[in-house]
This record gives sequence, C-alpha cells and structure tokens, in this order.
Amino acid sequence: MEAAQNPLGSGYAVHLPIYDGPIALLLHLIERQELDITEVSLVAITDQYLRAIEQLEEIEPEALADFLGVAARLLYIKSRGLLPRASEEEAEEKPSDALIQQLLDYRRFKGAVDELRLRAEIGLRTTARLAPPPAQMERRLDLSSLTIAKLAEAANRALQSLPSSPATPTVRVHPITVAEKIADIRERFNGYNRANGASDSVLPFAAFLSQSRSRLEIVVTFLAVLELIKRREIAAEQQKTFGEIVLRSVA
Repeated sequence: MEAAQNPLGSGYAVHLPIYDGPIALLLHLIERQELDITEVSLVAITDQYLRAIEQLEEIEPEALADFLGVAARLLYIKSRGLLPRASEEEAEEKPSDALIQQLLDYRRFKGAVDELRLRAEIGLRTTARLAPPPAQMERRLDLSSLTIAKLAEAANRALQSLPSSPATPTVRVHPITVAEKIADIRERFNGYNRANGASDSVLPFAAFLSQSRSRLEIVVTFLAVLELIKRREIAAEQQKTFGEIVLRSVA
C-alpha cells in the first residue's frame, strides 16, 4: 500500500460494522480474501462519501477519479460474488488473475525493450542472419546464337553508313595496325571499368565502329575484336535475333 494517499481518493476512510479504515486497504483485504465482499455494504460507502464531498466547496478531479477507481473495482468483485455460476464444474477465475497476467506481459516486454536499448547503446544495430545466403549462380555465356557471320554483318552495316564521297585525305605517319587497335580496345574497357568500379563492363560493338574514320579502320577494328574474342579477353553477346551486339570484358 502507498504511504501517502489522498484523503478523498483511495485514502478515504470508510466506517462499516466489519471494517474501519481507508477504502484502498479495504480493497486490498478483499482481494486477498481476508474479508468477505458480500458482507460489505457498497451503498453505505457511497452514502458516506457523498456526504463528505457535499461539505466541501470544491473537490479535486484527481481525488474523485482515484476514489471511483477503487469503488468500481469493489463493485466488480461483489457482482461476481453475487452472480450464480454457469456450471458447478467451471473453474472460477480469481479477480486478480487478469491484473497478474498484465503484469507478467509488461515485465516480458520491458525486458525486451531494455535488451534492444542496450544493443543500440553499444552499437549493435544489426542481427545475425538466421538463414544462409543464397548460393550465387554460376554465370555462363551463351554464344549459341552468335556467329562470325553476324559480327561481319554488323561491320558491313558500319561500312555502309559511311558517306559515299571519300573523306578529306589526312596525313598519317603510319597505317593503323591490328595490334594498335587491340591496345585501344583494351584501354577503353579498362577506363570504363575504373570509372564505374566494375570488372565486367559492357560496351556496344557499334560504338567501336562508329569512331572509325575510314573503311580501313573499320576492318582493322573488326579484326581486333575477333582476335580479342579468340584470346578470351572479351565476349560478344546478342540478346535476340537482329538485336544489338555488345562486347563484354571477361574478368
């Protein structure tokens, strides 16, 4: 029981033939089955309280609510004691069973909250994975639908896209070689990988051909691509028939 109770709330003193003292203590004794609720007159308690508050000019709402809470609990217990049982074999639930169950649930959830708060304070904001991660599927390159003829056709389309009139002659120190074009293709893939943080970048085959300035350079680029495919440094892919051909660097 609390040491200090509101004299007009749960600490209100009632005067009955079998009990004389605070109403909160009366409720406590009844719940402990030390007093018989059927011998307690709730009408007498109510009359005494009404006479007490009628003598006051003002009453605190908190005190009234405190008293009504205890009185409502007494009324509930007495109503259960007066009502007939549904069956003689049916077990009677104690009035405090619901409150005990609520306290047990509160203690369980409070323990879980304290555990989560402790984990957050020490930086444990993640939990262990209960299920193993899915196994990574082996990547296989399907080149069954890609042929040299399709690569040649793509190169031929690039040749046909060049203007029919010859380009303005340019002075070159030496002609373009397959080795130089291979080095150029490698450098383009390496630069793309560094810029995107990847190791298997994908570039369109047409992008290499579109930068060619002559028919000779287109042919040399085509031969360089074939050589890199032969060396398994790059792979050619085509998702669908007549689709775009892309080149993928092989890690």
